Amino acid sequence: MSDVIALIFDFDDTLAPDSTSGFLESIGVDTQQFWSGRVDPLLAKDWDPVPAYLHEMIALSKQGNFGKITQERLRQWGQSLPLHTGVETLFRRLKEQVKQVHPQVQLEFYLISSGIGDVVRHTRIASEFTAIWASEFIYDDDGGISFPRRVVSFTDKTRYLFHIQKGIVGPSFIGKPFEVNRKIPEDRLRVPFDQMVFVGDGYTDIPCFSLIRSSGGFAFGVWDPKHRDKRSRAWGFIEDGRVSNLNQARYDDDAELYQWLEEALTSLAGRIALKSRVYRG
Repeated sequence: MSDVIALIFDFDDTLAPDSTSGFLESIGVDTQQFWSGRVDPLLAKDWDPVPAYLHEMIALSKQGNFGKITQERLRQWGQSLPLHTGVETLFRRLKEQVKQVHPQVQLEFYLISSGIGDVVRHTRIASEFTAIWASEFIYDDDGGISFPRRVVSFTDKTRYLFHIQKGIVGPSFIGKPFEVNRKIPEDRLRVPFDQMVFVGDGYTDIPCFSLIRSSGGFAFGVWDPKHRDKRSRAWGFIEDGRVSNLNQARYDDDAELYQWLEEALTSLAGRIALKSRVYRG
């Protein structure tokens, strides 16, 4: 019987403005030209969106017009990038709320992003997450990005939900990619899908939305209030039944999204506490 709730976030446009575009802008790249002039033509040739943008970042780095894109530059951007309203105190407030209502229930946070790992792992909130999974580069002898080491996109994201579900998390599982396929009895799952909440904004989040919501958990769609053009895309998640509801990506106490998250987590905590009492007789 698991007493753990997993609250899982996407990153770009969910907890912060698009961190990849922000990084490119910070080094002088015309981001409109990057996405429409460099990445979109690859998509027209049937490239997957995530390896397409990683490939074009590597090409930029090798061209040298904006300097090499190094691990240090990515990390520095992660340390300085802006976050959405209320994000920095979000985790403490939610933990306090769950503890106040059902102290025996443990709330954990996870991050699954198609963005760049060396950016998101160096944000001011990185320490709040039990685990972070994101796209990764390897670096050449001169320090520049040279090849994707990991690509996280679409159903790749659901793989990491199974990591959370089975408790396949942490240093002991590094270098063991096939452990996630190990069969675990239902009563020994660390975090069942119906004890998960997922928050995301984009097309790459749809498989996670669908898996968690169909399994009895909660899925919340968000849109960045600074980019109203993305609201219509997010509304499609409601029309398709992918998410429980849709809100602006704001997390201060007065924000509707934050209040919905509180309700979802305390509801799940109550459900877990009741199951635990029944299980223990």
